[in-house]
Amino acid sequence: MIQKKICMLGSYAVGKTSLVRQFVTSKFSDQYLTTVGVKIDRKAVNINGHDVRMMLWDLHGEDGYQQVHASYLRGMAGYLLVADGTRPESMETVHKLHQRAVETVGSVPFILLVNKLDLVDEWAISDASLDELKSDGWNVQTTSAKTGERVNESFAELARQMLAVS
Repeated sequence: MIQKKICMLGSYAVGKTSLVRQFVTSKFSDQYLTTVGVKIDRKAVNINGHDVRMMLWDLHGEDGYQQVHASYLRGMAGYLLVADGTRPESMETVHKLHQRAVETVGSVPFILLVNKLDLVDEWAISDASLDELKSDGWNVQTTSAKTGERVNESFAELARQMLAVS
């Protein structure tokens, strides 16, 4: 079995923990719990006949007071950047974390998950800004940890990308 370390990166309260919970257990909770440090979950998936154990490092959210340490990023084979579709400022954090990841581990596969698609009436990130990232080569997915929409597909896509470069 191939083992891959994946980091969940994003601002506080964007849904990183909820996305991992939805992927690993197919469950969602409305109760918000702040992640302190890092929480590690595992899930095995089969991608094109290859068994892959995904080691999911759910890192604390980054904000003005707390930054994600580079030591957490070392050894990762890929990462999921997570933004909150109802909070445009969470995209600024995504850009900073992407830059820090590239500086720390170089170019590894990543996907931007713009989460909270279930709150479409409160959506505040423009299609144009997401299209611009796509034209820059970013893989951008809109997801809902609450409903599970595009969650499993996004994790599986990252696993496929990591296998392609290993």
